Amino acid sequence: MSKEQSGVIKAWEATIRKTQAAKKRANSIFGISLAHIPDDDHAASSSAASNGDEGSSSSGGGTECYYAEKVLPNGDYYSGQWYDNFPNGRGKYLWTDGCMYVGEWYKGKTMGRGRFSWPSGATYEGEFKSGYMDGTGTYSAANGDIYRGQWVMNLKHGHGIKHFANGDWYEGDWRRGLQEGQGKYQWKTTSNYYVGEWKNGNICGKGTFMWENGNRYDGQWEDGVPKGNGTFTFPDGSFYVGNWSKDPTEQNGSYYPSASPSALEWDPQDVYNVYLADAQVCPCEKVAVLPSQKKLAVWNSSKHSEKARRLSVDGRVSVGVERAFERMNMWDGDDQGSADGSGSGARRDMEAELLGMMEMEESNFAASLNKMLPMRVPKAAKRQGDAICKGHKNYELMLNLQLGIRHSVGRPGPAASLDLKASAFDPKEKVWTRFPPEGSKHTPPHNCSEFKWKDYCPLVFRSLRKLFKVDAADYMLSICGDNALRELSSPGKSGSFFYLTHDDRYMIKTMKKAEVKVLIRMLAAYYNHVRAFDNTLVIRFYGLHCVKLTGPAQRKVRFIIMGNLFVSEYAIHRRFDLKGSSLGRITDKPESEIDANTILKDLDLNFIFKLQKAWFQEFCRQVDRDCELLEQERIMDYSLLVGIHFRDVASNREIIPTKSEPPTPEVEREEGPRLSKADMDQLLLDPTKWARIRLGMNMPARVERTVRRNDCELQLVGEPTGEFYDVIMTFGIIDILQDYDISKKLEHAYKSIQYDPTSISAVDPKQYSRRFRDFIFRIFAEDS
Repeated sequence: MSKEQSGVIKAWEATIRKTQAAKKRANSIFGISLAHIPDDDHAASSSAASNGDEGSSSSGGGTECYYAEKVLPNGDYYSGQWYDNFPNGRGKYLWTDGCMYVGEWYKGKTMGRGRFSWPSGATYEGEFKSGYMDGTGTYSAANGDIYRGQWVMNLKHGHGIKHFANGDWYEGDWRRGLQEGQGKYQWKTTSNYYVGEWKNGNICGKGTFMWENGNRYDGQWEDGVPKGNGTFTFPDGSFYVGNWSKDPTEQNGSYYPSASPSALEWDPQDVYNVYLADAQVCPCEKVAVLPSQKKLAVWNSSKHSEKARRLSVDGRVSVGVERAFERMNMWDGDDQGSADGSGSGARRDMEAELLGMMEMEESNFAASLNKMLPMRVPKAAKRQGDAICKGHKNYELMLNLQLGIRHSVGRPGPAASLDLKASAFDPKEKVWTRFPPEGSKHTPPHNCSEFKWKDYCPLVFRSLRKLFKVDAADYMLSICGDNALRELSSPGKSGSFFYLTHDDRYMIKTMKKAEVKVLIRMLAAYYNHVRAFDNTLVIRFYGLHCVKLTGPAQRKVRFIIMGNLFVSEYAIHRRFDLKGSSLGRITDKPESEIDANTILKDLDLNFIFKLQKAWFQEFCRQVDRDCELLEQERIMDYSLLVGIHFRDVASNREIIPTKSEPPTPEVEREEGPRLSKADMDQLLLDPTKWARIRLGMNMPARVERTVRRNDCELQLVGEPTGEFYDVIMTFGIIDILQDYDISKKLEHAYKSIQYDPTSISAVDPKQYSRRFRDFIFRIFAEDS
């Protein structure tokens, strides 16, 4: 160690010792604790602090926890344990608007058990995490409603019991602030109750409704009323079985009398108009101000200035409200007050040098982390694809496609039902339609050459569109409107071509005959899977079609219409296609050519994705379910497509880490939509807006930067660096139509001779599924 480095360490140790003078102070509502007193060098600054900080026990520059009472510049009041200019430990914070928190703090964040009260009289008592009501807690609303149960990020999520002010109560599962899953609702005024499935706060799914007079309904529900197959049983044992609908024209069924039959004067519509007239579910109240929205006027003392900065209770500095200040001074010296700020820069340089030196002594790898360059978002890319205009080689094919889609979706047909017969999935279930230029009884005239149009399993895909809540008119407008489709500039590795709709909502991919056969073969299993699991990550399919062109070539073009995973109001800054294999899984573009549209691969990945606990658990469960489906159908070579939007980007495209010092006011943020902290709180205020967020879509998360060791050339997952970034994530499983056929078996045999068999993509579906899951669960983690 050099003399210069030794001197730096001694100076640092002297500074730490200098700030540890303390004495006892017994003026705490939570008990007696140690308090710092200023030494002679800090007398002036302590005196200045006491004028605006009544009851403060120190100048705020110490390193031990002590009791403090502070009247902050904006009128807020805090009393309790204090550490390093933040509430830390047990304390009470009273805001000027009347809100109050009493409980545990950690470095300025409400963390642990506590009680938050509103001026309206509402209270929450329970667990907090990073400023949010998170864990187990009880919320008593001003109107008399009481909820006891589990919370996640200010929302009821998990199991809970809610007693409403009118006497009704609900016990069961909650999701994103609303009843969802299994639950029981009891009405006080009538003693009626419902036990069964819920969705988005409404009775939906399979359940049983019991009336106090003994009547009973068992069956399917939708939006709070019977819909679908169900049985209504009378107290005498007679019952009515049929298909239920609020529309009398769709209602049909049969009545079966009891052993002692009596005349039936009963209309099934009475269930809707009379029996359920009083069965209204009480709405969930909205919290006017969330705990995570409250700001702390944190006092930041130094030797020459007294300024306050505001933080939200989850510890994030408010950007754009007050100027963000430098970290607490680590060094003492004569240059602290230099007008040009060079002293501050010198101190930062010394601190960085000291930390870098100490880490270098621990490990060469750790030292390399300090030398990492700041991350930047890739340069903006032009919109993907070239519009297919008149004169384009595929212009007529696009018109054929649009005519066919308009015909398939727009033609009248039976109402799509989610309960399909096995015959609907028969490979022979397809409809050919001829499109002559002059038009026909069923087709319009057009300016193209004659062609034939084929719909595969039309009833199944009509039901899938209903299941995915795709409006037929919007669907046709996106694909068949006046705007042209866009063709991606280069075909995929499989040789397929891709087309995007003008609004980016749908992607059209040309397919090989073998892929069509695979999809038809697995269609029943796919349909049942996506119907059973709303959060499935597998790509959504909306239609399977074929155009047969007339003329000498008699060419057939088969294509699938699917959802575009990256349709989002947030710009996608990074895209990754991840399989868990290493051979050839790196982008061959130089850094200068990588833009926001570049698809990066496994060996390009330099992040670990951190999901909030409830989301992470659901993610793990869903990946297991989806992989089991694909393994069962002998599918391999699929991948997880991940898109990342960085929420904090400076004007120079530098990404701002979560834990780093916020930018000074002169550093402007990148223009464009992004989910700010205020947006997040506003989103949490109204649970109905959570429809924008689902597993794999517009998910707020964090990523931790990783770096690979130089001696590990093919290290799939890098070493975490502790540098985090706030992001919005979109992800899903794509390319699910490659079965393990003879060509893939030959590819596996050939490449296994040259390379490590575990590093190649072409492996047995069971091995592929296991390797894929192992990799995904290494790069995704719970955000603790």
